[in-house]
Order: sequence, then C-alpha cells, then structure tokens
Amino acid sequence: GFFPLQGHVVRNWKVRWFVLLQDKLLYYKIEGGKKEPSPKGRILLDGCTITCPCLEYENRPLLIKLKTKTNTDYFLECCSREERDSWALDITGAIHAGHPVQVQELHRMKNSFKLLENISLHNIVERMYDSSTGIKLTRNLDQGNRYKETFTGSALVDWLISNSFAVSRFEAVTLASMLMDENFIRPVGVRSTEATRSGDPSEKFLDDSTALYMFAESSKKNTSSKEEVHFNISELSGTIVKQGFLVKQGHKRKNWKVRKFVLRADPAFLHYYDPTKEDNKPVGGFSLRGCLVSALEDNGVPAG
Repeated sequence: GFFPLQGHVVRNWKVRWFVLLQDKLLYYKIEGGKKEPSPKGRILLDGCTITCPCLEYENRPLLIKLKTKTNTDYFLECCSREERDSWALDITGAIHAGHPVQVQELHRMKNSFKLLENISLHNIVERMYDSSTGIKLTRNLDQGNRYKETFTGSALVDWLISNSFAVSRFEAVTLASMLMDENFIRPVGVRSTEATRSGDPSEKFLDDSTALYMFAESSKKNTSSKEEVHFNISELSGTIVKQGFLVKQGHKRKNWKVRKFVLRADPAFLHYYDPTKEDNKPVGGFSLRGCLVSALEDNGVPAG
C-alpha cells in the first residue's frame, strides 16, 4: 500500500508504494501512475524494533516508527488508525517470523486484559496535562460548533498506550472509561455524548477519531457557534465513510500523483490532500451531488 515516508537526508515526506515480505519491507517510486520495476529502497526487518502508536510528530498521529539494528529510523504514515494498527501487527509478525514463541506472546498480550496494579488515575491526569509530553489539545468541529482544547477518543487511546498505561486498545478504552466515570474527562459533541447513554459500560467511551472529549474542569465557554467560524465547514462536517491513498491524474498536466482521499456523507463530498504537506488542509475537492461514476476498462472506456 501507499505510505508517506520521511527522507533521511532531506527531512521531507514523499509517498512510496510499500510491499511487505517475510524479512524485509520494500518501497517503490510511482512514476506516471506506474510502479518502478526495482525498489527505491528496502528496510531489513531482522533486529528491527517497531513503535506504534508513535507520537513524535504532533500533527501526524498515525505514524509507525521502525528502527533497524543499524539505528536507522523510518517513519511511515497511514491514512487511518485501523490501517496503522493492521500494518503494525503484520510488520511485527514479520519481524518475529523466525521466533514463533514471540509471535504467540504478541497475540496473547494483544488479546489479554490486565490493567496495571495500583494504577493512579490522578497520576495519569497529571501526565495528560504535561505541556511537553501530555495529550495534545486541539480545536475541533462538531455539528457546526467549534470546541477548543479537546482531544479525540482515539488520540487518548494512542496516548495511553504510548505512555505504557495500557498494552492494548481494549485496556486503554477501559482506562479512559474509568477517567470519564471519575469525572476527570467528559464528552463534548453529539457522537461522544450519545455514547454515554449506552447501557453497555464498554461502549460509553469511543475509540474513534470523531468522538470528542475534554478535561472536566474546562469551561463550557470553549464552544463557539458556527456563525463565528470564518471558513466553509459544511462540506467538511460530514461523516467520514472511507479514506485512503489513490493515484490521481492532474487536470492541466496529465501526470499522476498520490493523494489521500476522504469520502464524506451528509453532505456528500470527496476531498483530497497532499500527504507530503505538514498541514492537514484539502488541496481540492468537490460535491458528489449530481455526479456520475463509472469504472474504466484498461483502454479508458467506461465499463458502465
């Protein structure tokens, strides 16, 4: 699949096509919409260590970090947490392919549930507040309202795992639910608030990038009405249906470039982003209302 990869010499981001083999990870350059026959580079997995979630870059929360036994760092960015966690598990399996006992232990830890003994919720909250290593607070939109100093459910799960408070997402969700039950954090916005009405305790906290939370003592003045938002939020407020990397042909220059596409519904829009840029703003997009869609055969003729 496609991943933005950070360069070693020039620390910019370039999209590469990755292929995972049993002992190595190959990556290719895409030219004219086609993959080069020989790989641009390779990451040897023998002796490699993997960090996921990797929170070294504040504005790139979906990173996988690989450190080779020669101490070379590789950063790969996925387009969703589900994709990131799936790739991380497969890469980890390839790293330990020659050690079946370690693979079994990996799956046992992933599927087990055991919170740390004598865990202190106050200590977790203090760490969350830390200005350098704590959870990053951002502004988010929900149903036309803008919320300051919030974090998403999936961001909190990532943070709890990366700081060793939990070893699996299931543990982290349970821990986050305890923080909410003890009134250290509270839900804001429609999605996370509705989840608290669920009869199932395990579904009250959402490991979701659209569910918003904030510290309980944060003032309700952190919300502002949609009239105060000076940019068009309606087309970006729809529910994300699907997202991923696609190769797109340009309108003027008929070259092909990899873009991250996000499909939204209610309202229906398709936006695309440049994954090599640091900001998270769409570089293009359009309304799907009234659109016609068809698959093309290899000769460019619509199939239907």
